[in-house]
Formats: sequence, C-alpha cells, structure tokens
Amino acid sequence: GADIVMVKPALAYLDVIRMVRDRWPEVPLAAYNVSGEFSMVKAAAERGWLDEESVALESLTAIRRAGADFILTYWARDVAKWADRGA
Repeated sequence: GADIVMVKPALAYLDVIRMVRDRWPEVPLAAYNVSGEFSMVKAAAERGWLDEESVALESLTAIRRAGADFILTYWARDVAKWADRGA
C-alpha cells in the first residue's frame, strides 16, 4: 500500500481530492499546488488584477476544504509571513 496519496494539480482536481478523501479516509492525502497555478496568480497580481494574498489563501483553503491533509505550495514562505503578521 501507499504511505501517502498525492493529487496534482490541486486546483484543477479538487473533485478528485474529495473523491480520494471519501474513498480512503485513513490514507494521508497530499495536494500539490503546482507552479502553473502559482504563476497564474502571481502574474495577475503583478498587473494589479487581483490581490495575491487573498487569492492564495482562498485557493489553499479550497484545497484543504476538499480534503487534503498536506498542501505542497510555492506560497509556503509567504503564507508563513502572512500568518506571523496575523493575516
């Protein structure tokens, strides 16, 4: 058996994350928020089209809500900074 199941890309497969969680609730479930998902938000934020922090946190919340136990993300350091300041 597997020690962990990983779903990638995370945002495109939120439904798969939920199905895996429901089918194998005892197995640790990771989701990989891939570079394309990250880059898309970064580029839009740089152009002033959206607020990176808000969209990043909402995206990560959606992944967690879908059922992921772990999220691998390029926003890890940013999220830690945002959490430190009480975002």
